[in-house]
Amino acid sequence: MKTVHVKTSKSYNVLIGHGLLNRCGELISQVCSPGTAAIITDDIVYALYAGITEMSLTDAGFRVVKFVFSSGEKSKNMAVLNEILEFLAGEELTKSDLVVALGGGVVGDLAGFAAACFKRGIPFVQIPTTFLAAIDSSVGGKTAVNLAAGKNLAGAFYQPKLVICDTDIISALPPGLFSNGLAEAIKYGFISDPILFERLSAGSPRQELEDSIYRCVLSKAEIVGKDEFDGGLRQLLNFGHTAGHAIEKCSNFTVSHGHAVSMGMVIAARAALSLGLSNEDCLSPILKALNNNGLPVSCPYSAEELTGAALSDKKRSGGRINLIIPRKIGQCHIHKIDVSQLPGFIAAGLGD
Repeated sequence: MKTVHVKTSKSYNVLIGHGLLNRCGELISQVCSPGTAAIITDDIVYALYAGITEMSLTDAGFRVVKFVFSSGEKSKNMAVLNEILEFLAGEELTKSDLVVALGGGVVGDLAGFAAACFKRGIPFVQIPTTFLAAIDSSVGGKTAVNLAAGKNLAGAFYQPKLVICDTDIISALPPGLFSNGLAEAIKYGFISDPILFERLSAGSPRQELEDSIYRCVLSKAEIVGKDEFDGGLRQLLNFGHTAGHAIEKCSNFTVSHGHAVSMGMVIAARAALSLGLSNEDCLSPILKALNNNGLPVSCPYSAEELTGAALSDKKRSGGRINLIIPRKIGQCHIHKIDVSQLPGFIAAGLGD
């Protein structure tokens, strides 16, 4: 088992290794005294892993209650959040009880935001069941729901007490779900870890999986530890996300987050090359890495469509927006532009 210590305002550990779900009750009891544990999960994960999780928690002395919602981004909204809050109140959870987020990024965002809101904050634990959640959304304390205007526009920074990543679950993921996280892993490699980037570029991402997850989480922990509340440095984690979030919105969230970020990294790298903003050709290695792993590199939407969607993104500040520009493998920087320049940047990224 590998451990990453996340040093934020409320520090915690991320545990990464084989067979950890069977031990989750024991591991959680080391950071939270046994009381009521509310498992929040979706219907797909419930069928696969809720039984094991409940048994382990019960064996460790927890009373277990469960809330299950329909899987998918469509559930990440204020209505489902309200249902969770009413459920927690109905089960009479107190500030000494906890929420257990069992699932992917949607589950973690909803459960974490509910934990942040309920009684002004009760403990919660992340048990990610997707590659994407394991390396990204389960770490760092960002919790949110979507609004009609855009993705993640209502949320809170709220750190978990513990993150438990069972690599057996991640290694068993079907190709589509695995590739969704792989795009984010490639992103981590490109912005801060050339060794990881070269490993993933070879196209055998399930090899050395535990170490790859560890390296991604370590990179995120280092950045979040320096900028917990997204004031500057943490925005580097948004490489590929300005266009990526716009692609998700344009598709009505039928394009997965990871695949949208894959296209978004290509747009950012091509625009940086075309506009002379990068130190070297970053487009070619990114295309190679994505192509070798079967990830999408072409965007089906126009610059006008993407610009309209991107202008509601939370990375916008007044009349300016922060873009993450690749300089070379292992290094990106924050580039501020007026929103009036965004259509031209995206058009350059699309090769128009």
